[in-house]
Amino acid sequence: MRILIYGAGGIGGYFGGRLAQAGNSVSIIARGNHLKAIKKDGLIVESINGDFKVIPRLITDKLAEVEEPELIILGVKSWQIQDVAKELKLVIHKNTMVLPLQNGASNVENLNEVLPKENIIGGLCHIVSFVSAPGKIKHVGFEPRVTFGELDNSKSSRIQELEKVFTKAGITNIVPEDINLEIWKKFLFITTISALGGLTRVSLGEMRESIYLMDLMRKTAEEIKNVANGKGIALNDEHINAVFGVINSLDPETTASTQRDIMEGKPSELENFNGYIVQEGKRLGISTPVNQFIYECLLPMEKQARMHLETKK
Repeated sequence: MRILIYGAGGIGGYFGGRLAQAGNSVSIIARGNHLKAIKKDGLIVESINGDFKVIPRLITDKLAEVEEPELIILGVKSWQIQDVAKELKLVIHKNTMVLPLQNGASNVENLNEVLPKENIIGGLCHIVSFVSAPGKIKHVGFEPRVTFGELDNSKSSRIQELEKVFTKAGITNIVPEDINLEIWKKFLFITTISALGGLTRVSLGEMRESIYLMDLMRKTAEEIKNVANGKGIALNDEHINAVFGVINSLDPETTASTQRDIMEGKPSELENFNGYIVQEGKRLGISTPVNQFIYECLLPMEKQARMHLETKK
């Protein structure tokens, strides 16, 4: 399969590497020193499942060099989705599948504003991985898996073909009964812990020690569930309980990637996480005071981070 990996970070780098290792024709869009290192030495993946190195068919920062792909995997941050989608118009044809794997519940909505709906499939992944050095991806946690499906949950021929591609690459993959519910279940978890972690600037273990903060997390999750329900997504109390089961079981030193971005003064996924809940709550007439409090407290820092990013360009 001709595959384009747009964004060679922890997600794109790992799954792109596995797909290339399995013999697919993989092109990777990367930038800066990461691009130079992969061009020179290949993509190196250090994994708890075994290290490997691959030479992608193409590594570039120019979309015009990419052959029309059959599958595009988006490994960028959720706030970058729309800008990337505009670029992807150059290489998409009517049979191209676009698979977003980043965190967020609005990725498909944002893609739909730019690309033809028939190109988009729903997706998410579970993995803990990151760029450890230019040209190197480090996978440190979770058995990597990809969950994907048609937005109408039909078992189409292209979804069945994609199952075969991931399976051949040794990537655990799931086609669920309801892909939209699965996206929101992960979104529930990541949004409950991320921005509050950025606000408190402490590890998950330290937040767990506070009865007040754990109650705040629970209220955050309840508001997310209410907004999801207003959008026709069947999140329920069992899903919230499952999220808190995970929160209570994680290493006490855990911090979410969005939290780390906030703490490092980088642009984060605040708008796409708590901001999205506030926005949709207003649209649907659903109260979201806890999410709004967290969002508004972090918004000045977010604006400052984005100003710094624009200044660097």
